[in-house]
Amino acid sequence: MSTFLLVVGAVVGIAYLFRHIVVKGKQCTSSNTGIGKSTAIDLAKRGARVILACRSVQRGQAALEEVKRESGSNQVVFMPLDLGSLKSVRSFAENFLKSEPRLDILINNAGIFVQARTEDGLGMMFGVNHIGHFLLTNLLLDRLKECGPSRVVSVSSAGHNFGKINFDCLNTHKALGIGTSSMEVFQFYCDSKLCNVLFTHELAKRLKGTKATCYSLHPVLQMLLKPMTVFFWKNTVQGSQTTLHCALQEGIEPLNGRYFSNCTVRELYAKAKDDAAAKKLWELSERLCGLA
Repeated sequence: MSTFLLVVGAVVGIAYLFRHIVVKGKQCTSSNTGIGKSTAIDLAKRGARVILACRSVQRGQAALEEVKRESGSNQVVFMPLDLGSLKSVRSFAENFLKSEPRLDILINNAGIFVQARTEDGLGMMFGVNHIGHFLLTNLLLDRLKECGPSRVVSVSSAGHNFGKINFDCLNTHKALGIGTSSMEVFQFYCDSKLCNVLFTHELAKRLKGTKATCYSLHPVLQMLLKPMTVFFWKNTVQGSQTTLHCALQEGIEPLNGRYFSNCTVRELYAKAKDDAAAKKLWELSERLCGLA
């Protein structure tokens, strides 16, 4: 049995597509730096076909060589994808659907931390951390349903607890906020991570009646602002475990739409499971990426 897993990665817009020979009924995935890289190496060691999809050809090729070297596997290739470009996301999805017959696990793993604008005029953190994932997931959703049981795993952060969604700002500026101070930028990052949790909450409703399920999680938040984020820190091995748990653990289908930390389902604050806010964010996201 073969399994396709797609992981859309962190910071530099890395994504990974994996074809995996199942080992003891499990599959695992990851990204190009830190936690992601260690997971990608682990996956390749298990016999996965790993496709690295990166905005930067140079970084993608470097990650490709390292994953091959560390895993001892030649089943690792490179594909271009820029999560900050709706055109690039659509092109990637089109190419994937034409060339690959299966998709079993999609892991949305972006976590860029910069205040700028995408080529489509979106706030960078909103555009990459949420909209890029939102569009890609929707473009691949039929394939995921066809290949069920399948999963969508969205990597959020404990920082979502500090997040808020300013819909007025999103409608006016297509961004979570317009400030530039360190505190404001950190706030917008947390806001984007709240988007991940709300996205998963709404997606779970839309997946009812299918064999696809979805989960969000807190793995690790790198030391982006010291010492503010020190309490989010884990090492790379620890940090990858919850992602792998949500992607691979048998029997968690009844927890569709839930949020995990330390491989355990966690209760959310009311704002992170607000039905009205999740639906409103979904509909706004559809309009912004041209799905509506």
